[in-house]
Amino acid sequence: MRFAPHVAAIAAAAAAWLDLSGAAAGVLDRARDAGAIRLGYRADAVPFSSDDAGGLPGGYSVELCKSVVEAARAATGRADLRAEWRRLGAEDRFEALARGEVDLLCSADTATLGRRERADFSLPTFVSGATLLYRADGPSTFEALAGQRVGVRAGTTTEDQLRQGLARAGIAAEIVPVPSHEEGMRRLAAGELAAYSGDGPILLFQLLRSPDRGRLKLSELALGVETYALALPKGDDAFRLLVDRTLARLYRSLEIERVLVASFGTEAHPSDLLRALYVINALSE
Repeated sequence: MRFAPHVAAIAAAAAAWLDLSGAAAGVLDRARDAGAIRLGYRADAVPFSSDDAGGLPGGYSVELCKSVVEAARAATGRADLRAEWRRLGAEDRFEALARGEVDLLCSADTATLGRRERADFSLPTFVSGATLLYRADGPSTFEALAGQRVGVRAGTTTEDQLRQGLARAGIAAEIVPVPSHEEGMRRLAAGELAAYSGDGPILLFQLLRSPDRGRLKLSELALGVETYALALPKGDDAFRLLVDRTLARLYRSLEIERVLVASFGTEAHPSDLLRALYVINALSE
């Protein structure tokens, strides 16, 4: 029994060493050893993330992640550090992050308190809001959706906002989750849905490239405000600091406006709210 305190001390020291070594083995250490950083993106979140004409990931959030990769190359001392892209769905992207299958999410990911239980988030990258697309020959107001079918991308915070908005307004509409924005647009144009809900910028891009754009119209109603950020593994402070430094540098240098125009088009300009987000988060070193 006289050895029990010593055994306990050794066990405590071993546990502390294991905790420390586990914490040290974060994204940057793993990327340095593997020679790659793993990036998850959605192909259906244009203009934030999508596949370009050559099948490669592109978009606003993707460009931000590319800047993070450059910073990771400098931090790890590996100029040959590869970016490995993995296409994810709206439903499984946070699960893939939690399972350690990707190191960073690069799409239209809303930062919420619930999601922070299983992931960490960078500085905010964008502010948006959910709205609706209507058919020109159908209901044209939120109140007119009573008794109608309203589509929304399954597994998104927009689905939650739509349900909450309808409930607050006392509107009994049938919510129809769909697997992709393209499917929602097709069903809306075919008359299977009275409206389709989504993030404003995403719906605008869907509308502009739709062959049925002349028969559709975008609502001015905002169902809520959503703040986007890059999601990363929970508890990896070193990697989160690198991501935040990268974003703050883009905001301070105004390079973010080049990213915005390249992703949204030459006529795109940050709103007052988005400009304020950039200014507030342009943290100094």
